[in-house]
Amino acid sequence: MPYRVVPGRSRPTAATGNVISSAGECGDKDQVSRSRLAHSTRRDRAAGHVSLVGATATGKTAAAVRYARRHAAVELVSVDAIAVYRGLDIGTAKPTSAERLGVTWHLVDVCEPDEEFSVARFQSAARAAIGGIEDRGHRAVLVGGTGLYHRALVDELDLPGRYPEVASALEREVDGPGGLAGLYERLRDLDPIAAARIEPTNRRRLVRALEVVIGSGRPFSASGPGLEHYHPTRFSLIGLTLARRELDRRIGERLEAQLAAGFVEEVATLVAAERGLSRTARQALGYRELIDHVEGRTTLDAARAEILRRTRVLARRQESWFRRDPRIVWLDAARRDLDDALDEAVGAAGRGGTSARN
Repeated sequence: MPYRVVPGRSRPTAATGNVISSAGECGDKDQVSRSRLAHSTRRDRAAGHVSLVGATATGKTAAAVRYARRHAAVELVSVDAIAVYRGLDIGTAKPTSAERLGVTWHLVDVCEPDEEFSVARFQSAARAAIGGIEDRGHRAVLVGGTGLYHRALVDELDLPGRYPEVASALEREVDGPGGLAGLYERLRDLDPIAAARIEPTNRRRLVRALEVVIGSGRPFSASGPGLEHYHPTRFSLIGLTLARRELDRRIGERLEAQLAAGFVEEVATLVAAERGLSRTARQALGYRELIDHVEGRTTLDAARAEILRRTRVLARRQESWFRRDPRIVWLDAARRDLDDALDEAVGAAGRGGTSARN
């Protein structure tokens, strides 16, 4: 895979980026209270940072919020590729107002819907956030299901460069004759290893792979040891899992709750905005389907069915992605003593390092 691990870094370096603080740069909804955050104890600091991962709808956000409220000097860092967008609220299942109360969140609502947001930009902003958390003597809990963003932080990935002119030309090529199929065949010719790892319909990854191949002159698949390698990390990695039937049930219930909360109306407002949505935002799960409905290309029932199907597919992919990492300690998200089990797992991981566990 096209990312290599940078050895020897003991902590993220400071970097500029939009980070939500208690001041709430994006308005009242992002203002949070720090009144509960006491000075961390030596034991809290020794436990180090945590990353809580798992498939969508496993309850990661709720579990992380409860954890933060049980432990002094914990700040939460969202690891979600779409939650960074202001205005994309209902469909991203962002932390609710209740889940923000008394808890410090970072990397939520940091860019406008018409902006493109990359993993490199996320990594830079998250490093800055974690650096600030450490400067305050606090510890970070990463929470989210965007696998590459997670690896970019816990493994300090050195990301390939950007080549905007090449990317723009490739985007025009996708929209022209041949479209994605032509791009995929081109990648197969230039970098067959990368092509084998990317779905032929994944526009963003195809464009990115070819951008690197053409812009750098090197294969996208040849940059470093790759994502298959799981090195020691200073983060305690905890995963939440659910039985397939229960996960599907939760996904369905959440979608119905989102629609009842005004998901369609949210999408209609975003589409009608003067500056519109970026390509990344338009392709976000749930938003893409409801944009088709709002713009008259499909019915609401058809959009609902497609969102449900794609969300279940996403959950399977997330499970597969995270299950490959032998460092993650897995917990059943349905267990009644989940909070106690999470505390114990974090403590055990902190004492035992980052060797493989299952």
